[in-house]
Amino acid sequence: METLNTNRNSVHKKLHPASERGHVNFGWLDSHHSFSFGQWYHPEKTNFGALRVLNDDIVEPSMGFGTHPHQNMEIVSIPLFGELAHKDSTGTNGIIRTGDVQIMSAGSGILHSEFNHSNEKKVNFLQIWILPKVAGIEPRYAQKTFTEAGRINKFQTVVSPIDEEAIWINQDAYFSLATLDPGKELSYAVHSPDQGIFAFLISGKLKVEDTVLERRDAVGYWGNDAYKFQAEVKSELLVIEVPMK
Repeated sequence: METLNTNRNSVHKKLHPASERGHVNFGWLDSHHSFSFGQWYHPEKTNFGALRVLNDDIVEPSMGFGTHPHQNMEIVSIPLFGELAHKDSTGTNGIIRTGDVQIMSAGSGILHSEFNHSNEKKVNFLQIWILPKVAGIEPRYAQKTFTEAGRINKFQTVVSPIDEEAIWINQDAYFSLATLDPGKELSYAVHSPDQGIFAFLISGKLKVEDTVLERRDAVGYWGNDAYKFQAEVKSELLVIEVPMK
């Protein structure tokens, strides 16, 4: 971790290169872990504030995760390509498609399963876990489709506790997507001083403050009120803002 002194704050940075992610391949599942998960453990990669898990999962056709329990976790799924079939104990039974964002508040306890909906093509999705603000809430499910046009050269908020255009989360956490053209610059302002951002580059190449990211690299920053992004090539970006305490 680096501490960068500015005129206003001590800004902290933690780089997460794609090459340092955990990796497991079970045949039906090829997964890279940004944070300790399952059989992969790294003492310096257990969480980033309230962000506990970010898995980059590729699932073979017709394969997936059988019914299993969760409790007191906010679980977000973002398909990058392909489709997921989802079932859970709230009675939800549906398909999560590319362009959709899904959230499940496990709360007091939930059972669910996720499978590749296709019997021909793979599915690649980000599975993200956020520690909840309030424990033991009634389990809930939400899903929404977001257009790519809504994030061209700007941030599109897809998960938020306050934005009615986004899907709700039981935490002071915000997920924003952006697709930047070459040379385009954006600034992201955090919602409160004790929040940090985890910037995950889905594709392309861009600079976050003084840090250059390439495909699947990530960097965490906290201690400042805003952060600058500049794309070197066309880039797809996910920014997750979370409480650091």
